[in-house]
Amino acid sequence: MITVAPAAPLAGAADRDTKDLTLPAWPVSGILLLYPLWWALGLGVLIFPLMAAPMLFLLVRRRAAGRPLRLPPGFGWWLVFLIAAVVSIAALGADPAGTVVERAAGRLPAVIYKLAMYVSLTVLLLYAGNLTERELSRRRLVRLLAGMFVLTVLGGLLGMVAGHFEFTSPVEWLLPHGVRNKGFVRSLVHPYAAQIMDIVGGDAPRPAAPWGYTNTWGNNFCLLVGWLLVAAAASTSGRKKAFAWLCLLVSVAPAVVSLNRGLWIGLGVVLTYVAVRYVLAGKLWVLGALALTAGAIAVALAATPLGSTVQARLDNGKSNGVRAFLTERALDGFADSPVIGYGGTRNTLGGRNSITVGESSECERCGNFTIGGNGQLWQLLFSHGAVGTVGYLGFFAYGLWRFRRDRSAIGVAGSAALVSSFSAMLWYNSLVTPLAFMVLAYALLWRNWIEGKSN
Repeated sequence: MITVAPAAPLAGAADRDTKDLTLPAWPVSGILLLYPLWWALGLGVLIFPLMAAPMLFLLVRRRAAGRPLRLPPGFGWWLVFLIAAVVSIAALGADPAGTVVERAAGRLPAVIYKLAMYVSLTVLLLYAGNLTERELSRRRLVRLLAGMFVLTVLGGLLGMVAGHFEFTSPVEWLLPHGVRNKGFVRSLVHPYAAQIMDIVGGDAPRPAAPWGYTNTWGNNFCLLVGWLLVAAAASTSGRKKAFAWLCLLVSVAPAVVSLNRGLWIGLGVVLTYVAVRYVLAGKLWVLGALALTAGAIAVALAATPLGSTVQARLDNGKSNGVRAFLTERALDGFADSPVIGYGGTRNTLGGRNSITVGESSECERCGNFTIGGNGQLWQLLFSHGAVGTVGYLGFFAYGLWRFRRDRSAIGVAGSAALVSSFSAMLWYNSLVTPLAFMVLAYALLWRNWIEGKSN
């Protein structure tokens, strides 16, 4: 009897099978490396849901091909948050006391936008965490995030020297006139260098490019600065190390000119956290480095006009009253709907002194403030109640606890980014780019943990 051995699979078929299990790096690297292009085109934060589509397809394809999909530690907490965000839509038609009455349908577009962004960044987290070292190494991802800090500094310098710079993007041109002139849509598709605001007497530019808002610029500054230091420490090029330190030195100017007290506090939190981590690891030299850094900053502030700028900002707390007013309203709303919240933000009737004071063309910031617009924590409590807030905070807190023993440069920088986000949520909102950098920090911590287990 003659037996016929089974034919060997064709090389092309084997290659295709292997390719089906491979996740390309371009969806993640394309977002980060080409972000200046997306910003100039008017895509900006819209690039995240656009890239989430191919990322989701590639993840599903790889899962269907037999490769398991890894989930980050504590992902159950994040699912609780996402479910709570969806369930809370049931309360979208409610009008809490002291808020502008509006139909639920009118509030729905903003809610759908936020949910789409949360889902898109969830896909980004899963995709970045499932990439292997061969597909996108952690070192490469750190360099990409360091490049985003350099971009933030360049945007800050642009806001300083050309605060009124702006232009109509291609995407903006394509939109109907009535749509692109809406404030929210314009903030998404219209590139500009700075926000022109009267903070310390007289209108002045506050750096915002390429992140849209000065507060977002400051939030991203804190989230990204650590990655520049990690990339510089890992580099063997003296020129790259020198460039990194020069970038840090130059970044002081836009950080001060931004008049962003949240940024200043956030940097203090990051420095303190990193110092404590290294001291606990027995690296006492960090205390000397911290003292030298503080001394250098003090000398720079005393020897340049930047010091008077800082003092002027500290002497002018115009936003304090509004923030306190909105925080009180958010807590009142949470008390009235503590479980699921109201599904989204609301606008106040009038201002903090009178319900008859409202927003107008002559005074755009005189009233009708957004409850939940003064910090991620207050937005979570008001919009998604205790369940959504616990899910959101629980996810990042669990990550900090789970990866607490990671003393590598990536471990310390990633944890510092998450710690800074906890302080920032008192005055900054996270969507979209700050949360993107938070989940990428989480993905790096997660992948570092996986590599540590395998070694």
